Amino acid sequence: MTLATVPRYQPPTRNPAKAGAAVVIGGSMAGLLTARILADSYSTVTVIERDPLPAEPLARRGVPQGRHVHLLLEAGRATFEDLFPGFGEELARRGGVILDGSRDVLHYQEGDFLADGTRQIPLYFATRPLFEHIVRERVVDLEAVTLRPQCQWTDYLVDASETAVTGVAITTAAGDTVELKADLVVDATGRTSRTPAWLRSRGYDPPETDEVRVRMAYSTARIERPANDRQMVLAAPSAESSRGGSTFPVENGARLVTLFGLHDDHPPADQEGLIEFASTLPVPHFERLLTTRMWHSEEIAQYPFPTSIRRHYEDLERFPDGLLVVGDALASFNPIYGQGMSVAALEALVLHHTLTDGHPEDLAQRFFEKTEDIVDVAWMLSVSADFTFPQTEGPKPRGTDLINRYISRLLRESHDDQALREAFIKVLMMERPPTTLFSPRILWRVFKPKR
Repeated sequence: MTLATVPRYQPPTRNPAKAGAAVVIGGSMAGLLTARILADSYSTVTVIERDPLPAEPLARRGVPQGRHVHLLLEAGRATFEDLFPGFGEELARRGGVILDGSRDVLHYQEGDFLADGTRQIPLYFATRPLFEHIVRERVVDLEAVTLRPQCQWTDYLVDASETAVTGVAITTAAGDTVELKADLVVDATGRTSRTPAWLRSRGYDPPETDEVRVRMAYSTARIERPANDRQMVLAAPSAESSRGGSTFPVENGARLVTLFGLHDDHPPADQEGLIEFASTLPVPHFERLLTTRMWHSEEIAQYPFPTSIRRHYEDLERFPDGLLVVGDALASFNPIYGQGMSVAALEALVLHHTLTDGHPEDLAQRFFEKTEDIVDVAWMLSVSADFTFPQTEGPKPRGTDLINRYISRLLRESHDDQALREAFIKVLMMERPPTTLFSPRILWRVFKPKR
């Protein structure tokens, strides 16, 4: 399920009859997008966040990857614009950068740069804190939404039969224990979600979990950016090298340079070591940037990501009423593919349609079944790429090796074929389903005889 296959968000044409209370645990991107959707249907929506929330766009402890590059794919960009009209204009006004994904992106993969595209693709670039700050401001402005920072979720409340969640117990910053009653509780706490353990403690089966071990780590430097420097560079890892990098323009005259390595081939956390690592990449852009631009700080942010995780809630036969799980608590993907925010946006779309289809019963079952299609696409794209490396461990989807050989050939042909490049980018951006890469038109361009 992609942007092309999920109906777009349609705001209520009249004031809906709202009723009930909802609680969202986790005030990061998935939680905020969920709160935005719930505000259309519930009279009160309370977002619980354990971190203090800064008044300015600053990195926070609860988002450990927040200092690194973040990409809003087309599926996410279009959905953000639907949910928050004028989002791109506001991002640009606050210093974010809007590029043309066809002309302003240098994408190196399979031995060369992909051809330029022919259609304009708007890409939004900013730091993760700025993306999140703008979304949080827009969500908090909604009359139904209340944000409670520095509160720790401790337990779900349940009814007498223990078949329905009826609220949450939290601990406030002052150390007080508070119970919040709710008709719906949403777990948006991320990959460390405690819902599986809670289910087991209450006699429910926890979801089966797939884990694909990649042992990846990021190192990111922040350097100066001249006003006319408006380009993204991506060097994707390959079977020949588990190293790669990406550099984006962001707000405040800065550029983020993120280098990464899989399977313990990690970039260092010191300036000299990072430059040496950059010199081993197949394109010179990263080393040149790090050696010719002034660094905003000598600090190099690091983020380890050992394992992609997918929890199969859709397969559970029993699940308590009044509870949902979203975002990284459902599936957490290798971040080098930039899927997180866009998958969360598509899940929010699915929640919107699930709430408004006129069938209030079995909300969790229907939501999990629909989000399975979204996670399937993102998981296949990221995990298949991870399995180009023989060191990757975990359940390999059927046909992965064959698909990887085909995609490798498609990418090599995309070095000078604009149509193939655009078809691949539409899939990468979660705009079109991967099956479009196997259409007769694309197959012909991939395998046509050389002149």
